[in-house]
Amino acid sequence: MATIDKVLAAIDADLDASLARLFELVRIPSVSTDPAHDADCRRAAQWVVDQLAGLGFEASARDTGGQPMVVAHGGAARGPGVPHVLFYGHYDVQPADPLDLWETPPFEPRLVETATGRQIVGRGASDDKGQFMTFVEACRAWISATGNLPIAVTVLIEGEEESGSRSLGPFLEAHKDELRADLALVCDTGMWNRETPAITTMLRGLLLEEVIVTAASRDLHSGMFGGPARNPIRVLARIIADLHDETGRIQVPDFYDGVSELDEDVRRQWQELGFDAGGFLADVGLSIPAGEAGRSVLEQIWSRPTCDVNGIIGGYTGEGTKTVIPSRASAKISFRLVGDQDPLRIRESFRGFVRDRIPADCSVEFIGHGASPALTVDMSRPEFARCAEALAAEFGRPAVMMGCGGSIPIVGDFKRTLGMESVLIGFGLDDDRVHSPNEKYELSSYHHGTRAWARVIGALAGSV
Repeated sequence: MATIDKVLAAIDADLDASLARLFELVRIPSVSTDPAHDADCRRAAQWVVDQLAGLGFEASARDTGGQPMVVAHGGAARGPGVPHVLFYGHYDVQPADPLDLWETPPFEPRLVETATGRQIVGRGASDDKGQFMTFVEACRAWISATGNLPIAVTVLIEGEEESGSRSLGPFLEAHKDELRADLALVCDTGMWNRETPAITTMLRGLLLEEVIVTAASRDLHSGMFGGPARNPIRVLARIIADLHDETGRIQVPDFYDGVSELDEDVRRQWQELGFDAGGFLADVGLSIPAGEAGRSVLEQIWSRPTCDVNGIIGGYTGEGTKTVIPSRASAKISFRLVGDQDPLRIRESFRGFVRDRIPADCSVEFIGHGASPALTVDMSRPEFARCAEALAAEFGRPAVMMGCGGSIPIVGDFKRTLGMESVLIGFGLDDDRVHSPNEKYELSSYHHGTRAWARVIGALAGSV
């Protein structure tokens, strides 16, 4: 029996025990954004340390200014001709709210039978506990079947990805000699569909801004002050309405600097994917594309910049009514960036755009919540072809080279700080309901994902 066949057989035989381990991790409510769950985050970090140490890794939880970082080193001894990879994932999860929309408690994972197969349901099942555990379980199978990994592996599992990764940049800078490898492997991405694997080659950048408009010195009675008193909600609403024109084009000055048209060869490849735009929107109860006019849905998601209002707060929002003119109103706004757009220049241009629309008797305050540029992965390295071949061997069809509408700032950090390219391979699906109630991860994604990582490890080693 070939080595890889022994490894894959070990994965298949251990699937039930592997699921039990994943369920243990999902039961830990490691919500990084909520200080009430700080102890749970530490518990999740230690759980990961214990798992990796049990596989023979030199593993530890490193303190930071926020949640702990898990760092582990294992596999083949480093040296000439021995590939060395850095694998990245995160153990923290989004809050489970709103709890009343969960069919069962979010941190009590379960297997559910559906028309498309069995699903693992629970907060973090897909994002990112199920995803990074596919790699850990692939390592376990290699060690079980052969005694060791055929490549050198460093594992970095952070605990603040869902709350802005505040500690990650400084941690990378402080430990860059320890963490630097030949290649980074990132699992926080998805497949093209249930049957087709993918390697993500394009990531949009991200700019997060909070705008606070203040008018009167206190909340006012709308009967006594309605009319002459400025309402900051109206001021903010008008600014938000001005952000786009009737064609969906963003009106912030110089916003499109650095945005280039899609290469025709790439456009043709995307058209050949047969993306079902109608079905994509229908899955979330929509039917009419609302982005830039004249752009396909796939183009809007992968290669065009966006501006979205993520939340508006102002006045009375409780039960019933309260006739009040609020003193303050605020909005949280995110920009997805592409190409060579400079997030810091756009921040200043956006803030100028807002200031120009603030009446004389109002003031405005801005809070920045992070900024990162877009990224295109260099696919010319031979490791990418080996990874694609490994995925094709597992799924029986070629891997799609796809863009991603989301942002993974760590990929840029790896390139800038550690000088490494990243291969982005994940097994999530668009309908996994990440960040939403009833988050799930297909059992097929978990099982085939584990097997695929085992093949990738072997392919990078040149042993299969």
